Amino acid sequence: MKTTFALNPALDVPGMTRRFLTDGRLSIEDFLEPQAAEALHHALTAREDWVCVINAGDKVFELGKTSLDSMSAEQHSELTARIYREARDGFQFRFSSIRVPDSRDQRQVDHDIVHAFAEFMSSAAVLDLLQRVTGRTGLVFADAQATAYHPGDFLTGHDDDVEGKHRELAYVFGLTPHWRTEWGGLLLFHGEGGAVEGFVPQFNCLNIFALPTLHSVSIVAPFAGEVRYSVTGWLRTQRP
Repeated sequence: MKTTFALNPALDVPGMTRRFLTDGRLSIEDFLEPQAAEALHHALTAREDWVCVINAGDKVFELGKTSLDSMSAEQHSELTARIYREARDGFQFRFSSIRVPDSRDQRQVDHDIVHAFAEFMSSAAVLDLLQRVTGRTGLVFADAQATAYHPGDFLTGHDDDVEGKHRELAYVFGLTPHWRTEWGGLLLFHGEGGAVEGFVPQFNCLNIFALPTLHSVSIVAPFAGEVRYSVTGWLRTQRP
């Protein structure tokens, strides 16, 4: 059965607007009507087409289950050591992903709930709301990917400022029902003089922030009791 996404009608738009104008970022709890968020979370936990994405400089590599299973324990250990070594001083990431095509014609909204959520984020209802809240006008499109952060996964500091992408806002829609701050996986914002603020993973919670903003995702602890699920992307002023 196709899931229908709808905004929570009780959202406090004036309050959200005040918070965003003060901080340049915002965490919107209970963003969707709950049944849709639950269906999306359930779908992500059941998917088997996740790929592990890592980078080496500007190049991104995707390792599917077959590739990962074919690696020996020693190869896994060597790869992890290399990733952590590069993360020490540079831009580095490791997490699992299900990508959504940018093209509306390629989004299978009737068959893939992640594709359907991406189209919902590009809908007039969502774009109008976020433009009212943020003051960022001209939004026409949201791209998306589902992400899963397992123990040891992370994303080091970056600002998402890529020329020609027309990105105005970044978003992270959290789909993690139970999470402890100590488990890591926090969306962190890097301030002046070493100041850091952040959002703890939550369920049915949309985090949005203005670009460019230096941010990261802290490493998920080896003792974390859950996987950090979310759908992430950027809100743009032009379609690709």
